Amino acid sequence: MRTTHKRRAAGAAGFTLIELMIAVVVAGILAAVALPSYSSFVNRSRAKDAAADLSALALNLENSYQLQLAYPVNTSETAATSTTFKAWSPTQAAHFRYTLVSTASSYTLYAKGTGKLSGCELSLSHDNRRVASASCGFSTW
Repeated sequence: MRTTHKRRAAGAAGFTLIELMIAVVVAGILAAVALPSYSSFVNRSRAKDAAADLSALALNLENSYQLQLAYPVNTSETAATSTTFKAWSPTQAAHFRYTLVSTASSYTLYAKGTGKLSGCELSLSHDNRRVASASCGFSTW
């Protein structure tokens, strides 16, 4: 009994195991470089959104000042502030904790990051002083 082996014809289509392994290694290297960069971009974007949330809350405070000639006296966290200012809804409440400290003549707003953004702290005062910690990914806003 004779066995016949079919050989691959010259120029036949297909990949060898070595070629597939090289492709997997290259994809792994690209993923290792891209994922930290992407995470950094997402965190910086969330911090910028939190800065925009502070600006929106400042507009609500200024509106209240125009109507009553005094800022509402408040020292509270995100939930109480959202209740006081119904028009303000923070977009980054899942990643930042917002605090409002105000007197009749001044206010300071704070946003402190949570989780992966725990080192990020933003503040905005009634005289438009804006401060961002270095871990937010930007220094001015």
